Amino acid sequence: MSTSDAARWLAGAAVVAAAALAAGAPRAFAQAPHLGMPVAERDIAAWSLNVLPDGTGLPPGSGTAAQGAAIYAEKCVACHGPNGEGGISAALVGGEPLTSGIDTRKTIKNFWPYATTLFDFVRRAMPWLQPRTLTNDQVYALTAYLLALNGIVKETDAMNAETLPQVRMPNRDGFVLRFPELTPSFE
Repeated sequence: MSTSDAARWLAGAAVVAAAALAAGAPRAFAQAPHLGMPVAERDIAAWSLNVLPDGTGLPPGSGTAAQGAAIYAEKCVACHGPNGEGGISAALVGGEPLTSGIDTRKTIKNFWPYATTLFDFVRRAMPWLQPRTLTNDQVYALTAYLLALNGIVKETDAMNAETLPQVRMPNRDGFVLRFPELTPSFE
């Protein structure tokens, strides 16, 4: 078989294969793999926990640092140590200014740009082995406690959907936006 004959044969085989695939494709793609089941809107809503820096998405509830101290002692101290100073998990208080270098230990006080982000993280991910088990009031209380430990709010300040977005974090202006024109302003 010459090179030109082989090329014609391959071209013909490719056309036949493409035609066969095209004929069977609608049937193949019309059938779903039958995995899982449809998700109801109420189920999606239960997992839709978006909280924005301006407080959009914060749930009802309230908590103080005093309430948060008791919750911290019960659910957080084993990993984050006494007074948030660190243990088997990261320290939550203190930290040098980030101007000291990239290797500076990052904490709530010197790194987090928004208090609402702290609330959102605690609600989604903590306690480590039991995420999403805290009530909204407990998350507000823990947030108030952690902010008070860092000297950002007073121990008597109540945190809720109105007060939390008003907290000005020390490192709020410490981030450089890669695409500022695509980022909404939360000021």
